[in-house]
Amino acid sequence: MKITVVGTGYVGLVTGACLAEMGNQVVCLDRDPERIATLLRGGLPIHEPGLLDIVLRNTRSGRLAFTGDVDHAVAHGHVQFIAVGTPAGEDGSADLQHVLAAARAIAERMQEPRLIVNKSTVPVGTADRVRALVAQVLQARSLPALAFSVASNPEFLKEGSAVQDFMRPDRVIVGTDSEQAAQTLRTLYAPFMRNRDRFILMDIRSAEFTKYAANAMLATRISFMNELALLAEKIGADIEQVRTGIGTDPRIGTHFLYAGTGYGGSCFPKDVKALVHTAREAGQELRILQAVEAVNEHQKQVLVDKIVARFGPDLRGRRFALWGLAFKPGTDDMREAPSLSIIERLLSLGAEVAAYDPVALAQARSVLGARPGLRLLDQVHAVLEDADALVIVTEWKEFRSPDFAHLARALRQPVVFDGRNLFEPADMQALGLEYHAVGRGTPSTPPLP
Repeated sequence: MKITVVGTGYVGLVTGACLAEMGNQVVCLDRDPERIATLLRGGLPIHEPGLLDIVLRNTRSGRLAFTGDVDHAVAHGHVQFIAVGTPAGEDGSADLQHVLAAARAIAERMQEPRLIVNKSTVPVGTADRVRALVAQVLQARSLPALAFSVASNPEFLKEGSAVQDFMRPDRVIVGTDSEQAAQTLRTLYAPFMRNRDRFILMDIRSAEFTKYAANAMLATRISFMNELALLAEKIGADIEQVRTGIGTDPRIGTHFLYAGTGYGGSCFPKDVKALVHTAREAGQELRILQAVEAVNEHQKQVLVDKIVARFGPDLRGRRFALWGLAFKPGTDDMREAPSLSIIERLLSLGAEVAAYDPVALAQARSVLGARPGLRLLDQVHAVLEDADALVIVTEWKEFRSPDFAHLARALRQPVVFDGRNLFEPADMQALGLEYHAVGRGTPSTPPLP
């Protein structure tokens, strides 16, 4: 099948590469010449495990191509995926200018029937706007009878495991009112679900809503556990033991139950805001999600609150080592990363910060720029030298089994603030390290052996 994907960010690039991997002829379009140049050189504009191999293999085979030529891209694909950004506006609404611009570009150039598929995360009703816009453009071109259809096919990819998520989906949701569009997309996705049919067909508005509902639910679980973690500290309970206890209930499960420094990234923050905005426009308040947002913003400050409680509010002359900058492991994405809030506040209190991340340093330098008191270093142990404490923000695997003896020697004081609960408090105490985690109060009654 001939496919065009508009946009080469996380969603577009993974979608195009994985569809090409299954034998489709895919052209990926992007208006950013630097991004296209990087892809044509055999590089990637993003960090995503496993993606480079698939991109290189399929470009060499001729199944995957990259272009900035809109005419060529629209002429190529019978199916046109729109996978562009929908950043949050100042009022929390999703900014649809890139989605509508892509739809307009397709409508202005299409000479044959096209299936236009929204892969971007968009508010309910966007497909209707796309359909009306395309029809208006075709009318202006005196081509009102030129057939086209619109579908919603939201993505459910996790950064850091996006390739695996696409290749082995737990569900493929398609919203359309066209039987032909449904059949086309069912055929396209059939190779990805040979052991079990995970194709779910619904109306377009329900498909658009499902994406927001899924992300809002996951964000809610994170904020819920973070709030419980703060209570656990007050009453002398251990949130990790609580997590194990409730996670074994199959009605609850274990996913997204980890207490920490709050959620970030390109999806949860903006999607929760967009859903709250949509509800307000519809005359309904989503009180739970408003609380989810508030809890998350507060949680980003929890580690610094612990630092202030330990060292005092005046941190001038103090230096802190920080491990982890990306909002989660497996990606270099710095969007809404908790590390940004933590660094900003530490610097505002007069502290110096030396930070390390395995893959996100370039992105962090771009986002943070040159800041007095901030150093971004490319060696994990270098940031420890002469620091008053270590602050762990992102749970990269290489942080899970560090050289504790070296860590204790390198720090001015053997103090660790762990925003991801990587270690057992008793083990850290035995190693001579003062350990501050999230929600890990000392239980009044130790667990039985």
